[in-house]
Amino acid sequence: MSGRIFHAPFLETNTRFKFKAVVERSKKQAKQRYPQVISYDSVDELLADPTIELVVVNTPNQTHFEYAEKALLQGKHVLIEKPCAATSMEVKALFDLGRKQGKQVMVFQNRRWDSDFKLVKQVIESGALGEISEFHVRFDRYRREKSAKLFKEINQPASGLTYDLGPHLLDQVISLFGKPKNSLKLTSIHREDSEVDDSFAYILTYDKGLTVFAHANLLVAQPLPAYVVHGTKGSFQKTRADVQEEQLDRGMWPTDPQFGLESVGQEGLLTVINKNNQKQIYYKEALKGNYKGLFNAVYEQLRKDKPYPITEEQVIWQMELLEKESWNR
Repeated sequence: MSGRIFHAPFLETNTRFKFKAVVERSKKQAKQRYPQVISYDSVDELLADPTIELVVVNTPNQTHFEYAEKALLQGKHVLIEKPCAATSMEVKALFDLGRKQGKQVMVFQNRRWDSDFKLVKQVIESGALGEISEFHVRFDRYRREKSAKLFKEINQPASGLTYDLGPHLLDQVISLFGKPKNSLKLTSIHREDSEVDDSFAYILTYDKGLTVFAHANLLVAQPLPAYVVHGTKGSFQKTRADVQEEQLDRGMWPTDPQFGLESVGQEGLLTVINKNNQKQIYYKEALKGNYKGLFNAVYEQLRKDKPYPITEEQVIWQMELLEKESWNR
């Protein structure tokens, strides 16, 4: 799913890249949409192709380290799906190996380019809310049944909801506020016969009293606003309304003029208190979402030596939070 939805369409339509090959061990489906693409039977075959410079690792979570390491040893740059690896030690080892090989290690954190998050970031940076005191971010779903992707449901390294949605939420928080001073992690299991966590919450504290709450839950029938921000001058809230994944799943190309545009009625709600202590309410239209920004950042790192925005230290901070022991276990 990750390759079909989040990677191939952007590599195909971005003129800065040439989409060369994929690994398909059983069903050979890529050529139906990408007739020029080579379909290798194994990872080793793809890595042996001397014309390939950049490898996207979007295999099951517990294999990310193994395949990224193999690619680096074969002299390839790597773009690794989240989570980058299963532990912070593995993440550090990959970045060290990248430096040794003279190759770039980049982590795929596409949710920085979501339409809803881009608007939240814009409102915070505008100063309209004053000094931020609370930030809430949620990713709610209702999925009682187990995922067909078995690697997410087996009790093994980098499995469960924390490692599935946690990297999205924690990366957004880190991109806004940096490394937290203190952190508390809570996880729980609610689905019948589940081996892995299906609910988690992080409480993160920062300087000047800022507290961040990051939640995800697979049994939420009526989702709350995905983003709620409180500051000394006002508040802002926004639903999770980015449409890129849905559009890509339906086959829309990223070059379509309608790509990344939220539907009407999903506007963010900005409430500020003016100098006369009166409440003023504004509806803020989301910015256009476009994951192409991430791939442009990959290109600029590789061809122009412009630092990739998801930094090594940010990835390590995220992984340290993910692997933190749950307080209630």
